[in-house]
Amino acid sequence: MSTTVSTTQEQLGLLFDAVAAADRVIAQGFALRADAVEAARRFSEAHAAEIPRGAQSLWDQTEIARRELSSELAVTLRIPERTAETLLAESRALAEDLPATRAALRDGLFSYRHAQTILGQAWSIPTEGLAAFEQALLPAAQILTVSKLKHKARLLRERLHPETITARHARSIAERSSCVQAEADGMATLYLTTGAELVQAIFARANDLAVSLQGLGEKRTLTQVRTDVISDLLINGVTPTGVGTGVKATVHVTVPVMTLLGHSEEPGYLEGYGPIDPATARDLASRAPSFTRLLTHPETGVVLSVGRDRYKTPKAMRRFLRLRDETCRFPGCHRAARGAEVDHSHDWALLGETAHDNLAHLCKPNHALKTQTRWTVTQQPGGILTWTSPTGRDFVTEPATVLPTGPPTADPPDDAPF
Repeated sequence: MSTTVSTTQEQLGLLFDAVAAADRVIAQGFALRADAVEAARRFSEAHAAEIPRGAQSLWDQTEIARRELSSELAVTLRIPERTAETLLAESRALAEDLPATRAALRDGLFSYRHAQTILGQAWSIPTEGLAAFEQALLPAAQILTVSKLKHKARLLRERLHPETITARHARSIAERSSCVQAEADGMATLYLTTGAELVQAIFARANDLAVSLQGLGEKRTLTQVRTDVISDLLINGVTPTGVGTGVKATVHVTVPVMTLLGHSEEPGYLEGYGPIDPATARDLASRAPSFTRLLTHPETGVVLSVGRDRYKTPKAMRRFLRLRDETCRFPGCHRAARGAEVDHSHDWALLGETAHDNLAHLCKPNHALKTQTRWTVTQQPGGILTWTSPTGRDFVTEPATVLPTGPPTADPPDDAPF
C-alpha cells in the first residue's frame, strides 16, 4: 500500500531534516568541547611542577593545579565548580575509557545527554568490562530516548558488574544530598536524593495524610494537599530522637518601607531566593518578632569601616555585607553568605582595612582557593569584585543587592530591634 505525500508534507519533512542536521552539529560541538577540556587537563597536569609555592602554602603543586583548572573552567563556562569537575571527569572518561562513545558523539550519532547516560552507568564498571558495555549500548543510543537508554543501561550494568548491588548501595548512600533551586514567580523546588526506600516511604506517608485530609469542602487538589503536608512536616516536625523541638524555621526578608505600609507594590527580597510578591513580604514582616534596620539612609548607624583598628568585622557591618552579598562572591558560586566567611579582599596582613569596600563573603573552599592559588581579587565601588585568574583573565561578580553607603557612624547595638 503506497502513501501519497503532498508537496506541503515534503517541505515540512525537509525542515525536520534541517532540525536533525542542526542536532548533529550540536553533538559534534559537545565532542569538540570534551576534546578541548581534556587537552586543558593534560596540559595543566604536565606543567603543575612549574607552579610557585609560598612559604605558607598548605597545598602541593598537584592540588593547586587541580583547583586552578576546575575553578577557571567553571568561570569560563559560567557553571558551578562541581559541574566543571564532572565535565573534566566525563571528558577524561570519553578519551581514555569510552573511545567508541567519543567517536559516535563526534559523528553526531546521538546527543551529549545520551553520552552522559552511558558515562553515568559506566563509572563503576571494571576496565575490562567497559568495551562490552559500550558496544552493547551504542546502537540503542541512536534510537532510544535518554530515559529509555538509561533504563537499558542500568539493566546491562547489573548484569556486567562484578560487585553486588548491596555493596554499591552502601557507597552511594554516603552521597545522599539535598538542595534548593529557585523557580519563577516566587516558587522554589526542594530536591532530596537518598535511599529509594526512604523516598518511597516519605512520599507514601505524605500521600496517605493528604488523602485523609481530602473531604467535603476541600478545594485543594491531592497534589496541593500533599505538598502542603510535606511543608508542614518539615517546618514543624520533630525527629524520633527529639531533634527539632523548639526549632523554628527562619527567613530573612527585605521589605521596602512603602511596600510594608501598603503604599507600593514593589517586591520584597527573600534571602537565598530573590524577589517575592508584596503580599508574601508583608505577611512575613507582620509575623517577625523584631526588625533590623539596614542602610535605608545615612542615619542607619551601620558601620562602614573600622580601618586598621581591628581585624574582626563588627556585627552591624556583617549584617550589611550579608544583605549585600547574599552568596559567596567567587564567580559562579551560590553557597549562602550565612555559612561563608568574611574575607579581606586586600589581605589584612598586607595592610588591608576592615571596611565595607574591602570585605566580601567567600565560602571556605573558595576562601582557600584565593589563599592557596594564583587567583587574585580587587574590589570596585559598589561591592563589585574583579577576579583575575591564573591565566590572567578577568571575571566580574556583582553584589546581590545594591545598597547606598553613607558616612561611617557609631556601631549600634548588635541585635537592637527597631
